[in-house]
Amino acid sequence: MKTLILHHDDCLRHDPGPGQPERADRATYVLDAVRNLPGTELLPAPLASREQIQRVHDRTWWDRLLQLEPDEGSEDRRVPLDWDTFLSPGSIAATLRGSGAVCFAVDQISAGKAKNAFCVTRPPGHHAETANAMGFCLLNHVAIAARHALAVQAADHVAIIDFDVHHGNGTQAIFESSPEVLFVSSHQMPLYPGTGYPDETGCGNILNLPLAPGAGSAEFRSAWAHMGLPAVQKFAPDLIIVSAGFDAHERDPLGQLELKDEDYGWITDEIRALAESACGGKVVSNLEGGYDLEALATASTAHVKALTA
Repeated sequence: MKTLILHHDDCLRHDPGPGQPERADRATYVLDAVRNLPGTELLPAPLASREQIQRVHDRTWWDRLLQLEPDEGSEDRRVPLDWDTFLSPGSIAATLRGSGAVCFAVDQISAGKAKNAFCVTRPPGHHAETANAMGFCLLNHVAIAARHALAVQAADHVAIIDFDVHHGNGTQAIFESSPEVLFVSSHQMPLYPGTGYPDETGCGNILNLPLAPGAGSAEFRSAWAHMGLPAVQKFAPDLIIVSAGFDAHERDPLGQLELKDEDYGWITDEIRALAESACGGKVVSNLEGGYDLEALATASTAHVKALTA
C-alpha cells in the first residue's frame, strides 16, 4: 500500500492578501516536492460535508462564514475575521478541501486502501476553535478528522500529535473534555497564541511540551522521546492524526526554534513505528504551518519519506 498525497487546486484560491505569510505557493512548493516520491499516490481532496464540519463547529457560526465570503466580482475582496485571518473569494472551497482531505484519508486507511496519508492543503486549521477563526485558520481539519473517525467507528481512541511551532489552541479547546482523544503538542513558548502551558491538562488527555526560543534538535527529541511518544503509546490509539507544522524549522521567519529537516524525519519515523505497533500503522498527517518556502519543501520531503518507509 502507498502513502496518499491529498491536494486540490481549490486550496490555492484562498488569498489573505499581499504580505501574508500564509500564501498559495506554500502548497505548491510542498506538492512539487513530494508528489513524485516513491511509494506515494496523489489523489484529489474532496469537499467536506456539512455533517462532518458540524461535528466540531457551531452551525450558526459556519453559516455566518458562508455569508461573509466575498464574491469573485466583489469590490472588497477580503473580509477580516481577526487581525491575521481573512476570507476571500474561494476561501470556503479551500478550507472545505482541507477538512475533506483528512476525512477521506481516514476512510481510505480504515478500508485498507492506503498505508497512511499526507494532506497538502491550506489554509491550516489547528488554531480554529468551535466558533472562532484565528491564526490563519478557518476550520479545524484535524479535529474534524478525529470526530469523523469516531463517528464512523474507524477508531474508538484517537491521538493527535502536533509539532507546529505554535500551540494548537483550537484543537486543545475542542477536545479538553473528551477522554477518547489525546492531544500532545510541542511548541515554542512564549509565542502566539499564548496557550499550551504544562498545567493545561484537560481531563487528563492533554500533554503540552513547551520549548524555549532557541531550542533545537536535542530539546525537541528529548521532549518527544521521554514524554510525548510514551504518552501516545500508553494511550494505545486506534488512529494517529498529525498536525504537521514545519515552522519550528531553523529557517522559518515566524518562530525561533532551530529544528532541521532531519528532526522532522526523526519524529515521523517515531510516529510511524509507534502507529505500526499500536494501530496497524494508521496515520493521517495534515499540513499546518511553515513559512519559509524552501524549508517547507525540504522538511515536508523528510516527513513523507519517513511515512513511506
